[in-house]
Amino acid sequence: MLLVRQIAEVLERMAPLPLAEEWDNVGLLLGSWEHPVQRVMTCLTLNAPVAQEAVEQRAQLVVTHHPIPFRPLKRITDETPTGEVLWLLARAGICVYSAHTAFDSAARGINQRLAEGLNLREIAPLVPQDQDGPDAPSGAGTGRQGVLEPALSLGELAQRVKELLGVERLQAVGDADRPIRRLAIVCGSGGELLPQAMQAGCDGFLTGEMRFHACLEAQARGVSVLLPGHYATERFAMEQLARELAQALPPLEVWPSRRECDPLRWM
Repeated sequence: MLLVRQIAEVLERMAPLPLAEEWDNVGLLLGSWEHPVQRVMTCLTLNAPVAQEAVEQRAQLVVTHHPIPFRPLKRITDETPTGEVLWLLARAGICVYSAHTAFDSAARGINQRLAEGLNLREIAPLVPQDQDGPDAPSGAGTGRQGVLEPALSLGELAQRVKELLGVERLQAVGDADRPIRRLAIVCGSGGELLPQAMQAGCDGFLTGEMRFHACLEAQARGVSVLLPGHYATERFAMEQLARELAQALPPLEVWPSRRECDPLRWM
């Protein structure tokens, strides 16, 4: 049986933790490096239903994208949502690991997967990793940018995004027939990188969610925006990660959470 430490070594080759943002909380967040593991569940966010699934399915390790805990805690009790999840997992002896922004920015991370899935050419980081930093030669960095050849209209690109992410609807800024040639991509909530996208000459911007006033700025600057949702832009990669872990470590049984769902609904 493998140990958490051995599984973490594989995960850190995929997403080196030094790539994580300074404000992030990554690595082993609950449990022991020496804990034996046979069953692993991946998920985007560890909430109570997802944690209950891990307990019922006898997982020994959960690889979650969003860290829990994220901020320092003074106490762990079942009186808060975070405390409830941690207490449930700790009682069941389940460890928790997160790579979060390291997986976003890695050379084969979420943003790179989005760019490749949309058939972008000349893919490069939107904000390159410091050349003296870790993993820089392999093309790591925040977000991605690339060229659509041939250029697509906003409506055509929206359809391609829907097919890639398996969503029926998304929000958009811009006219459906407006052409897009250079696209910036930031998974999750990436509106703060709109200035970098404009500086790079991108006429399209794809992120999960963005503040209203950032949408207004994009509209004023003539940048088309697609917003398929935070969940949609990241969950697919955790499903892929489950398959890749199972292939890399054949003794493991690995699956993506079956109970996890997007908390946002179209009414």
